[in-house]
Amino acid sequence: MFITGAFVSHTCWKEWIVFFENKGYKTVAPPWPHKNELPATLRQTHPNSKIALNRLNTVLDYYIEIIDKLPEKPILIGHSYGGLLTQLLIQQELGSAGICMNSTPPGNVLHFDFSFYKTILDTSDIFSSKSKTYLMPFKKWQYYFSSQMAFEEQKETYETFLIPESKLIMLDIFKKTGKIDFKKKHEPLLFISGSKDVFTPASLNYLNFKKYKNHHSITCYKEFTDCNHLAFIEKNWETIAEFIANWLTKIT
Repeated sequence: MFITGAFVSHTCWKEWIVFFENKGYKTVAPPWPHKNELPATLRQTHPNSKIALNRLNTVLDYYIEIIDKLPEKPILIGHSYGGLLTQLLIQQELGSAGICMNSTPPGNVLHFDFSFYKTILDTSDIFSSKSKTYLMPFKKWQYYFSSQMAFEEQKETYETFLIPESKLIMLDIFKKTGKIDFKKKHEPLLFISGSKDVFTPASLNYLNFKKYKNHHSITCYKEFTDCNHLAFIEKNWETIAEFIANWLTKIT
């Protein structure tokens, strides 16, 4: 199961679906609630009051409901906020393994990383009406999501994948729902970061990984050089996908 992050359409997993289905996996990439339309259509609905109602607990419950209907516990691959959802679902014993790519960290990782507090405030527009969605401006997409890309690629990814987002979804990571019990035994977890990621820097992903303390559980970390926050749709995305596939083979 592919789990999308905030601000990005679930259509981003198109090539990953083909990649893993060619390796014999059955795949699913559900959109978040109220985000089933194409990105251009969703941007036309901005400000979207239904998307504005999305919160961590409602999105998490939504994925739990989907997983409960599956014939077996899925392997979870989550990007950004989807990485946090992956951690939370693994904590609830709802996945057979979890891969967290450029993961948004749980609230109880962020005590001393004040730079990420600034990032959250800069990408949430929390001082305006909470009943309306936030549509990330292109300049912020360039800085936080598509750094190091050529301008043409930045523009293409912005137009292809950007969607409106709830203004409160990022703040929810600091609530009880967004916390992880790092001492609890869990199914295998792999954390993947990009050395050029500005939104969730590699150092923050590594800190998230290091917080896990259960010695009876598999927890792994891999940093990819010159990858930004959109590593899973950059030109070398297949290198990351192949690494994940090989890791899954090793742990099973």
